[in-house]
Amino acid sequence: MQIKTITLQNIFRVLLGLAMLYIGIGHLTFSRIEFQAQVPTWITNEENLMDFVILASGVVEIILGALMVLGGKLKVITGISLAIFYILIFPGNINQYVNNIDAFGLNTDSKRLFRLFFQPILVLWTLWSTGGLYYLINRKKRTKV
Repeated sequence: MQIKTITLQNIFRVLLGLAMLYIGIGHLTFSRIEFQAQVPTWITNEENLMDFVILASGVVEIILGALMVLGGKLKVITGISLAIFYILIFPGNINQYVNNIDAFGLNTDSKRLFRLFFQPILVLWTLWSTGGLYYLINRKKRTKV
């Protein structure tokens, strides 16, 4: 899956990758407690399991962030994987909004609601910057040939 991307896409891919590295490190260290508050209550209320979810997602974020920065032959699959990851963690954002959880400066309903609308933008950003969007749109054309 080698898709050529332009310089602007590569810049946005690397910026997102660096952000993911920072966020992943935060999951493991300085923001660990705040991230625990976002684990949906329907998954668990048990603190140890919540901590495991945060640690595991932090490791995934670090790996995907590093792969986003590196790019190369894996950038399309990395972009698709990160987009799926963003979709999988979306219930945590909904949980934060529905349960009025203050974390990461999101201390009003309007700020928490705005974040919900930002998630689809993140998914598109990820797919566009890695060539994943082009790949997904054009994959049926390749299979017909």
